[in-house]
Amino acid sequence: MTELTDLTAVQLVDAYRKGEFSPVDATRAALRRAEEVQPAVNAFVRIDAEEALAQAESSAERWRSGEPRGLLEGVPVSVKDILLQRGGPTLRGSRTVRTEGSWEEDAPSVARLREHGAVFIGKTTTPEFGWKGVTDSPQSGITRNPYDPSRTAGGSSGGSAAAVALGAAPVSLGTDGGGSVRIPGSFCGIFALKPTYGRVPIYPASAFGTLAHVGPMTRDAADAALLMDVISGPDWRDWSQLGPVAGSFRAGIEGGVRGLRIAYSPSLGGQVAVRPAVAAAVRQAVESLAAQGAYVEETDPDFTDPVEAFHTLWFSGAARVIEHLPPDRRELLDPGLREICAQGARSSALDYLAAVDVRMELGRRMGRFHQTYDLLVTPTLPITAFEAGAEVPKGSGHRRWTGWTPFTYPFNMTQQPAATVPCGVDREGLPIGVQIVAARHADALVLRAAHALYEAGGARIAPPATD
Repeated sequence: MTELTDLTAVQLVDAYRKGEFSPVDATRAALRRAEEVQPAVNAFVRIDAEEALAQAESSAERWRSGEPRGLLEGVPVSVKDILLQRGGPTLRGSRTVRTEGSWEEDAPSVARLREHGAVFIGKTTTPEFGWKGVTDSPQSGITRNPYDPSRTAGGSSGGSAAAVALGAAPVSLGTDGGGSVRIPGSFCGIFALKPTYGRVPIYPASAFGTLAHVGPMTRDAADAALLMDVISGPDWRDWSQLGPVAGSFRAGIEGGVRGLRIAYSPSLGGQVAVRPAVAAAVRQAVESLAAQGAYVEETDPDFTDPVEAFHTLWFSGAARVIEHLPPDRRELLDPGLREICAQGARSSALDYLAAVDVRMELGRRMGRFHQTYDLLVTPTLPITAFEAGAEVPKGSGHRRWTGWTPFTYPFNMTQQPAATVPCGVDREGLPIGVQIVAARHADALVLRAAHALYEAGGARIAPPATD
């Protein structure tokens, strides 16, 4: 028998409409699941049970009166604790954040969820200021993988990924500055989309600048399309937001992939060592797209690893995040964060502009690439989840998290839409993700191709155990 915590947002809204059960039922189930799994995975920094149930009661009344407020009326949601949500402090994984104050403002994406009737069950964990590709922090501890709690959930939206995978609300809002929805999405076996930069308004502006995106983390691509129809709404506080969306993301999701030109790059031209289990699962997903009528060619985008330029941009942004802190409060920071901030503070304006030049050239190359190919498909990550509490896999030789995420951060530099779709598991039962990338503004095409994988059955893996 299907449990309420197994249902997607689309299925919940349909059931509410039919009167099969109410938002109160779904919210109670999500809260119960959140409380059950929290000791093992540590996905939440705060669970707001009383407030969530009050919101659910109001939502149920609107459904009874035939006046649902929006597209997510009564759907339980969670929000990464990087994004402002009124009613409580946004701690950002840091002991340096002062909690006093009224905390009365929602981030744009959170405000859109509220306007559409979503029920907020809690805030999810993040590494300090979202600085790395795993989720642990001095403020909230280690977030663990739902498939194996000895492994990492990934990051920096690891709490959101674990919560969605375990049924503690079907959708969550995450942020992605170098892979931060796609990395944990891949490790935790869920769908996650980094939209085109500016498609989802951001406020306050990120210190990481135009690398940072807000995106949906969901059970499948259909839920992400629904969420995108909500959070892509305009907000005057974001000076860099894109113009209004032409149409609905849900409208074209059933279009399939027949006739699309897909470039399949298994290792970015031999630059990345990919584990055999990952390579095999990703190839199988590509074969599914080809079987559905896409024209697939094994080829590579024309760029070398831009990691040094990314580091200049990322580390400089991190230095800016903590610039206001006096020396005694900096001692409270994650030691790794202190290290990259020191490195970023040594970068000059010319260093930064040189990194911007690399970024612009990378964007130009990918723009040209997409004149030939509609989509680029790669592994999301070359590995599966490793030990929890570590920034890099033991014995890997990597110094920073970027060493094992070479497929993700380049597309933050280019601002392109990119999603991870679960495509299998390795011998240890750990999820594997395939990444789908499109040209800037082609978010709907990414969602369409991802949905085609779900419809073909190639994107559905067994959920993690919750006993």
